[in-house]
Amino acid sequence: MERKTIGYHRISHLVERQYQNEEAMRKELERGNYTAEHPYIVVNPYLVNPLTAMILFKTEKEEAVTLTVKGKEAAGDITHTFPKAKEQILPVLGLYPEYDNTVVIAVEDGTVYEVTVTTEQIENMPYQADYINTTSDYMNGQLMFVTPAGDSLAGGYDYRGDCRWHLVEPFIFDMKPAANGRILIGSNRLLNMPYYTAGVCEMDLVGKIYTEYCIPGGYHHDQFEMEDGNLLILTQEKNAATAEDMCVLVDRESGKIIKSWDYKKVLPQQAAKSGSWSEHDWFHNNAVWYDRRTNSLTLSGRHQDAVINIDFETGELNWIIGDPEGWPEDLVSRYFFTPAGSGDFDWQYEQHACMMLPDGDIMLFDNGHWRAKNKERYRLNRDNFSRGVRYHIDTEKMTIEQVWQFGKERKNDFFSSYISNVEYYRDGYYLVHSGGMGYNHGVTCEELPVYMNLEDPECVLKSITVEIMDGELVYEMHLPSNYYRAEKMSLYREGANLDLGKGRVVGNLGVTGEFDTEVPAENTGELLPEACEAVLTEEDDRIIFKAKFKKGQLVMFQLEKEDDPEEIHRYFISTSAQKFLAMCSGTFLPKDDREVTLNVDKEGLNGTFDVRVIIDDSKYETGLKLKF
Repeated sequence: MERKTIGYHRISHLVERQYQNEEAMRKELERGNYTAEHPYIVVNPYLVNPLTAMILFKTEKEEAVTLTVKGKEAAGDITHTFPKAKEQILPVLGLYPEYDNTVVIAVEDGTVYEVTVTTEQIENMPYQADYINTTSDYMNGQLMFVTPAGDSLAGGYDYRGDCRWHLVEPFIFDMKPAANGRILIGSNRLLNMPYYTAGVCEMDLVGKIYTEYCIPGGYHHDQFEMEDGNLLILTQEKNAATAEDMCVLVDRESGKIIKSWDYKKVLPQQAAKSGSWSEHDWFHNNAVWYDRRTNSLTLSGRHQDAVINIDFETGELNWIIGDPEGWPEDLVSRYFFTPAGSGDFDWQYEQHACMMLPDGDIMLFDNGHWRAKNKERYRLNRDNFSRGVRYHIDTEKMTIEQVWQFGKERKNDFFSSYISNVEYYRDGYYLVHSGGMGYNHGVTCEELPVYMNLEDPECVLKSITVEIMDGELVYEMHLPSNYYRAEKMSLYREGANLDLGKGRVVGNLGVTGEFDTEVPAENTGELLPEACEAVLTEEDDRIIFKAKFKKGQLVMFQLEKEDDPEEIHRYFISTSAQKFLAMCSGTFLPKDDREVTLNVDKEGLNGTFDVRVIIDDSKYETGLKLKF
């Protein structure tokens, strides 16, 4: 059928498009007579970071080259020296947006040149922090990086609060420095709503992806690099009735899953429900931490107000930190701690970003959402507080003592009902990021900020990042958006160089669950109505169907095999109004609530298929054939 009312796009993976760009740069370098005085310059060389560039030229002999991106004042200069080479392929980091950036090229032979690198306007990003209190000496060339919880995507801010690094693709959730000088960050490829992406990417700060680790159940919230390089990644069982309740260990080279932990095997799903609990998202794991001393995993379950520790080898439960109310007595007596010490003590509620410190203490961000286990004692957000907190635990006596906190004294001005994190630098030196603040007409909002009517100028988003050193506030930044986590890093890391060549996609997405029952429908022979505004995008490993339907319509996406009418793959599309109780990243939320997205992984599909769509009791043609 030649006629169609559905858009179709075939796109290659980002690693392929980046490689094509990289090869084009190398060929141009070979073709042209580029020198340090007249180099070849490419802005946004890897397509995802418009505040980066590549400077390419050749030198007659091997020379070390120093690049300096000039700041708006001298203290803002960013400088890096590259190893000796004849073929200079130099990443430029730390450019200002919408600006004629001056870059100084200093060659080891003593010659110095200046070039201008012009950057364009970028949508949906704050160029400047609303407030910043620090010094250039304190930051020492480092940026504060933040990862998205909404439209404002990942960014990096200098000591002035100027944005000097930004991703224009929705790489989400945790961003961690890797041992090899690169970063680990969640993939930009959405698998399922609300925010489960294909996996975890290893990339460098110029934006080049070296490896995407695909996980059948998708990635969410957090990952952890083991000493041997293998990766702990938070996920869930593919096509299961529950979410965010598994962790897997992934081989760094092959992407294969080595080991998995299913929390349903050690915890009761109906116990100790937080105010955001749902049957589907009963645990809501938002952090994982491995401790070599105890060979254990520490995990944060937002929807049970619980931090749990399990044995790495057996998966058996070691202990639970949290308010014991609502838990079975046999678990309380065996696994829970009793508060000790003479100082202040508060349990944590709907916490994030737990970690185990070198001495065995536990540190986390206590969101404090609801701040009770009993609905009758729930606290309004406007009367609540959030904080970073450190607990000392004694696993022999099963006691817990609160040894440090920051945030309670700032009351609701530091309150974040969701997301946020802490970082430990040394004893007495910490980062605390309150990432999810929302204000409705000047009052702390009672709903998740991501659901506020952001078209209303009186609905305001905010995040605050602070660092405390030995009791003194040494850094504070306010941004006009919500951000999942904050991480302080340098743009350039010693010994970390750009490696040329094509990136990898390893692991797999698994087989997409199907609807088992045939839905009776009249075969109209008509094309899918134009009002659906349907678009199908095909990638190497999946297809993505986007369209608009009326709420409550029964919609089924079908792949019907051309030479075998008995082989039909049916995928149910929900059009029910859905509001997730835990929306830790609203990055993928559509602007129009009629818009739906269906992802179908290609694994398990073989042959040529007609694409058809059932709406209520009518089957429509799309005019598309797909060959797998």
